[in-house]
Amino acid sequence: MNTVFAIAGVVIKELYRRKDFYVLFVLSALITIGAGSINFFKDLAMVRYVKDVCLLLIWLSTLAIAVMTTARQIPSEKENRTIFPLLAKPVSRVQFIVGKFLGCWLAVGLAVLVFYVFFIIVTAAKGGEFYFAAYAKTIVLHWLMLGIVIAMTLLGSVIFAAVSSNATICLVAILGILFVGEHLNKIAVRQPEPMKSITYTIYYMIPHLEMYDVRNLVVNNKQMPDLIACVKATLYAGAYMSLFLFSTWCVFRRQRLNA
Repeated sequence: MNTVFAIAGVVIKELYRRKDFYVLFVLSALITIGAGSINFFKDLAMVRYVKDVCLLLIWLSTLAIAVMTTARQIPSEKENRTIFPLLAKPVSRVQFIVGKFLGCWLAVGLAVLVFYVFFIIVTAAKGGEFYFAAYAKTIVLHWLMLGIVIAMTLLGSVIFAAVSSNATICLVAILGILFVGEHLNKIAVRQPEPMKSITYTIYYMIPHLEMYDVRNLVVNNKQMPDLIACVKATLYAGAYMSLFLFSTWCVFRRQRLNA
């Protein structure tokens, strides 16, 4: 585990040395503050409007950070040829994969925390109420969703040759799941065979990331998922993260590193 945490620590330092996080955070802050400066809403509607804008920017920004950070991990190690001394220490390929995943997940988790602290401050400044339990659940569910995204992107990094192609394909797939995934079963009902069976298969195989999206509940101060639902969501995320990481290891262990 010391090896895994050492690799993870390098990934965390790398993220906060790059400009991606800072640019997206400043951009999100400026857009949110600009949206919050509009005064043609009533007070209650203003709070909801600012919450909606800020949460949308948080989701988009953290998705971009998670995918781009993860997509370049293994390719950059191969390109810089740092992977050879790393695996010669010796570090097993399992430790390498788990360390990269853990580093990306923890680094993105810190970014999520920073974004949500800003969100809470802006909301409070507009007169919104603070519900610690609701915000804690929102942050944890968001982080779990990003764990699935990171594991999926890590798998893509050992399948696709270029960082850009991996990041693009993963982002398209993730956005497709978020916007269309929950409706696939309804679409399948209206399809003839064999499309009906194919659509149902896709519906049950994909990770349903949209179940972690509780933005509407936060914006409208509705009741959040209870503890049992959160535990189920954690187990669901853990299962998909494990599946993607195992698949990544299966592909990576057969690859020639100089290819």
